[in-house]
Amino acid sequence: MPLVAVPRPNPHELHDISTERWEALRQSRPDLIPAVDLQQRLLASVISAAGTIEGRLPKLSLPPRYLDAKLRRGVPILIGEPIPLPLAVLTPVFITLCDTLAAGGAGDAAEHIKTSVVEGQMDCGSLLTASLSRNQDAIRQGAIHRGLAPDLVWLLAELATSPFAHALQRALLPAAAEWNQGFCAMCGSWPALMEVVDGHRILRCSFCAAAWERDEYSCTYCGESDQEKFRTAAPDPERIQRRLELCMSCQGYLKTVDVPSLSPFPLLAIYDMETMDLDLAAMEHRYSRPPLKEFVTRR
Repeated sequence: MPLVAVPRPNPHELHDISTERWEALRQSRPDLIPAVDLQQRLLASVISAAGTIEGRLPKLSLPPRYLDAKLRRGVPILIGEPIPLPLAVLTPVFITLCDTLAAGGAGDAAEHIKTSVVEGQMDCGSLLTASLSRNQDAIRQGAIHRGLAPDLVWLLAELATSPFAHALQRALLPAAAEWNQGFCAMCGSWPALMEVVDGHRILRCSFCAAAWERDEYSCTYCGESDQEKFRTAAPDPERIQRRLELCMSCQGYLKTVDVPSLSPFPLLAIYDMETMDLDLAAMEHRYSRPPLKEFVTRR
């Protein structure tokens, strides 16, 4: 199936959309208000960075025929590509995100990460480059070696790098490309969730916000399609627009949400937060999201 174009609201429209959706989430989930406030502040930094990066991508030697051949081999575009990052923009964003998380409850753990970068114990360029290439092992090992919280380092690097990944996705991902894999054609990440619009099941990348529709009803992760092993369930019968796709073969799960339209970057995080109860329901039954895929590349 071809990749799916996502609407691009202007900054004013994006502000209005995000404000309305944050407020709706606060109204529906008052227990999440502190987490919602923190997430809104984090995404404000991401949105600001996206605006700064707009129109300032580096020149890349990635001709369309090369990208098309790569996709036909099932290899995401960013995998194995030495792409220079706009560190003058992204490093301050990383520091700001550390401050925001420290003030929002992460405290000393976020402060230690910030100090490690500011004092040069951890190179921010290498960290963000590893994030762009989805090298989770390198980030985890580097964090543990420095006595830092690996999951928090990964989260901060991912948030800081995501505006650049999204800009690359819009610039490089061929609109007419055919892609029927469960992982993202741009960066190789698994989807954060599936947005269902007018019956179309659209997978949404958790990192660069790419959108694509698969042409089969099967497990996103392992391809299982046997109805005895792969099924969809609504944990709350009164909210059947929010569902879980569950696979007994790989024990993976995927959240599925009926929506009026696709979420623009980076507002997919709002639906992801709003459906945290689905994550909990899946994990209570021992389902989980698999680790990132590893790819063998050649150039």
